[in-house]
Amino acid sequence: MVPPMARSEKEKMLAGELYRASDPELVRERERCRSLLHAFNTRPSDGELPPILRELLGRLGSGSFIQPPFACDYGTNISIGEGVFVNFNAVILDPAPVTIGDGAMFGPGVQLLTADHPRDPETRRRLLELARPVSIGSNVWLGAAAIVLPGVSVGDDSIIGAGSVVTRDIPSGVLAVGNPCRVVREL
Repeated sequence: MVPPMARSEKEKMLAGELYRASDPELVRERERCRSLLHAFNTRPSDGELPPILRELLGRLGSGSFIQPPFACDYGTNISIGEGVFVNFNAVILDPAPVTIGDGAMFGPGVQLLTADHPRDPETRRRLLELARPVSIGSNVWLGAAAIVLPGVSVGDDSIIGAGSVVTRDIPSGVLAVGNPCRVVREL
């Protein structure tokens, strides 16, 4: 009998399992990302999206725009729909998939965080991490400095108020604000 192949740390990461971020393959991918981000964030602004973003991101829909500076972990796990606007100082930690629907708008300083850590202190001491996907629906507006935590989805056509911390799923077509973010009313 042939023993099963051990899963790579990247495979574990993308599957939402505990993984080691210090794995050489993951370190190389983050270094690649940092190099591409440096080139993107330091380029002269001419109003055009540089081809470097298509190399960096898993998907970048037509008509989408990211205002530098921008930061992410890998880039390849980010899928951005058509006509998306991402303002200054966006941070997307993407060890798990991040999906952003068509027409979404991000105020300055928005953070989408898929990176998470075990709740058990002993597991954390072993430097294991995990990640859970984040999904932002179509036509969503995330106000300035909104933070979306790991494993959270925001439904289509919703608005998240500035400074909100989104700790659980938000349905479609609502205004939600606060820390923790709560639905205020339907739109």
